[in-house]
Amino acid sequence: MTEAELLDILRQALWTALIISTPILAVALVVGLAIGLVQALTSVQEMTLTFVPKLAAILVVFWATMSFSGHTLVVFYQDEIIPLIIGR
Repeated sequence: MTEAELLDILRQALWTALIISTPILAVALVVGLAIGLVQALTSVQEMTLTFVPKLAAILVVFWATMSFSGHTLVVFYQDEIIPLIIGR
């Protein structure tokens, strides 16, 4: 394996990780901003008010995107990693 091939696999792995994590991170950002706005408007500064809704939203999005994430990882491994292991 050359250095170029290794860097290409690493680039594809990072891109796959970005694609898989984007929906979860986007929802965490939006929910965090919405809760921060509510806290600023009401002057309620409770820590559990930010943690629990954000965790619930992340779990819902994770559950909703599990099949997409699993399929993306399987395709990456079948197309990139397994051929490297068996030497194609």
